[in-house]
Amino acid sequence: MNNQQQFQGQQSQGQQQSSKIQNPKTQVPETPQMNDRDYINDILATEKYMTNNYSVAMNEASHQAFYSDLEQIFIDTQQCQRDLFNLMFEKGWYSFEAEKQQTLSQSYQQFTGYQSQIPYTTQDNQQQ
Repeated sequence: MNNQQQFQGQQSQGQQQSSKIQNPKTQVPETPQMNDRDYINDILATEKYMTNNYSVAMNEASHQAFYSDLEQIFIDTQQCQRDLFNLMFEKGWYSFEAEKQQTLSQSYQQFTGYQSQIPYTTQDNQQQ
């Protein structure tokens, strides 16, 4: 079962039982020493920090070759961060609060309305 199927299954269960979306937790020892969850969480936090800083560095890079190198490192780091996030979610160490469909619809309508304020939309680009 892939993450999307797990998410959909958990979402439908969540709507019936609770508003939590998560997988069953993989048990880890509760001791003062770091366990697998602690190590992965620490690495995930580091990867998030690094992607933020690579993003800033790319914004400041004035040399194209340097920018390209930073961009590739950023992409690799971002993928590592995503893989760690997925691992934590699969093991039940990361969860979400399910949002009501009405709230999602309202947010969608709000941001769809902003499209009229953007001077260059996808339709404008296709007509050119």
